Amino acid sequence: MSQIYYPDRENWVRKDPQSLQINNNLLLKAIEYSKENENKLSIENMQMFTRTASDTKEPHDEVLGPVKERGDLTGLIIKNGYIVAEWGDPERVDMTFSVTKTFLSTTVGLAYDDGLIPDLNEKVYKFMDGEHFEDPHNQLITWDHLLRQTSEWKGNLWSKPDWADRPPSNIPFDKLDSQKYSNPGTKYKYNDVRVNLLALLAANVWKDSLPNILKSRVMDPIGASETWKWHGYTNSWIDINNKKIQSVSGGGHWGGGMFINAMDQARFGYLFLRNGIWDNNIIISKDWINKASSPGELNHSYGFMNWFLNSNLEGTEKQITNAPKNAVYFSGLGSNIIYIDWENDLVVVVRWIKSDALPGFIDLILKAIN
Repeated sequence: MSQIYYPDRENWVRKDPQSLQINNNLLLKAIEYSKENENKLSIENMQMFTRTASDTKEPHDEVLGPVKERGDLTGLIIKNGYIVAEWGDPERVDMTFSVTKTFLSTTVGLAYDDGLIPDLNEKVYKFMDGEHFEDPHNQLITWDHLLRQTSEWKGNLWSKPDWADRPPSNIPFDKLDSQKYSNPGTKYKYNDVRVNLLALLAANVWKDSLPNILKSRVMDPIGASETWKWHGYTNSWIDINNKKIQSVSGGGHWGGGMFINAMDQARFGYLFLRNGIWDNNIIISKDWINKASSPGELNHSYGFMNWFLNSNLEGTEKQITNAPKNAVYFSGLGSNIIYIDWENDLVVVVRWIKSDALPGFIDLILKAIN
């Protein structure tokens, strides 16, 4: 087996597709398909969609963190470690919305690898003092529940009640504070307030800001640029050990989250394609990657936070029909996508593509490389 290639900090080798037995005509068709299916919406309009539930404007929709207007549709295709196609502006820093959640879950994974979190079924209230876990209901929540979005945590965080994200359409807003909650671990609900709670918990475990942890443990070792920034909210500053840090957000729903370019996204995806190893150094364990890419009992297409699985377990259909069932992708509003395919030694980054066009786009790439 030939030696695995890892890109230098300042350089990522490009190769002609045909040198890797890739059909260049089909690859160009895939790129053209992505351009034909660009999501034309602006960031402002995209955020308005996140403030909509059953045609009813979300309450508490005030933007608390920075936002940025999006750039052009952009993509990168990495085969066998080499860039074989790129278009748009891969160096441009843009919001990446819920792909931020995967950076967040990675900081939790690092804490797990280091033994700071000895058991993912441990109750999280033991790791942080304060009002957020005074309710006996909340004291039943585990790390696994939060990572899989099944926690059913109730409360307020950074001026947002838990129900502010995608509130149920059958309950009047003034009745939501008294709604019934399911037991933790018995209901899946994608919920950005609870994601931000996980970020706060992780900061308390590390006793440091998550951007600092991510930079020193992941982004610097994989050769990422200095241009990415992970933001929180104007009101999410906390004191830990007499040090003031910002608790970051897990997406751009109310602003903030990860602002990053496509090249750095590709490095992040490539780290997981190589099972957590970068140039013979273990950055994150294969054990964690196996856990993150395992299906939850309540949602077979969702692993840990924001690992979308291509599983075809009973009761689900493969999200990308012609992709391997063990392929995964990280997904954010826009759509922002990092696709990872171990079977085909493939990483794809595409930004600002219509979400329903992703399967067709990946299918064309797979036809080109096979």
